[in-house]
Amino acid sequence: MELNHRFTVPIGVEETWAHFNDIASVAECFPGAQVTEADEDSFSGSVKVKLGPIALQYNGSGTFVEKDAEAHRFVVDAKGKDKRGNGTAGAKVTVSMADAGGSTDVSVETDLAITGKPAQFGRGVMQDVSDKLLGQFVTCLEQRLAAPTEPPATTDSSPADAPGEGVAPPPAPSVPSSPPPSAAPRAATPPPQPPPREPEALDLGSAVLPVLARSYWRQALAALVVLVLLRRLLRRS
Repeated sequence: MELNHRFTVPIGVEETWAHFNDIASVAECFPGAQVTEADEDSFSGSVKVKLGPIALQYNGSGTFVEKDAEAHRFVVDAKGKDKRGNGTAGAKVTVSMADAGGSTDVSVETDLAITGKPAQFGRGVMQDVSDKLLGQFVTCLEQRLAAPTEPPATTDSSPADAPGEGVAPPPAPSVPSSPPPSAAPRAATPPPQPPPREPEALDLGSAVLPVLARSYWRQALAALVVLVLLRRLLRRS
């Protein structure tokens, strides 16, 4: 199935292009995704997905099959397989960027092929769900790109603190010498760094249910009315 998305980020196209080429950083904004290895031409990682009580983890890799820095366009071919054998996923993703007067318009075209449990949803539902997930991704991306960088701290010396020209500074007061310490103080040991946090699984069930409710509420209401009528008829018989 083919999915199409467009969004705008509040920075220039060159900076956006550089950021999107850092796949590991971009993946941190996608729910459930984690990149374990990456270079200029390929990457590998995993995506955790929850579908109700079912937990899926797709392990796979991707390759940049096209990359045009001048046109700000690249194509990624990615494939993954659930570690328990519950399905596969493959996608060919084409990303194009265009300058928008200081901002960048980004177009993402995805040719998606999935098997297993997630394949039961049709294209319309998958488009709506991917729209919702993309909204979360863009919000995270905008927060990262628009975050101000703190300037380095500087120390300014006041002229009043400096001795006048041609005037010798007053002699330092004599301080009685103290015996040298027997041993140098031991340097403080830095606290151990916590292990990297595992990414939370992408809860596909919570994303799908609102879409299904919005799309098929009439059918669900009609089915509920039929059930109520059948129940009343069975009570009378």
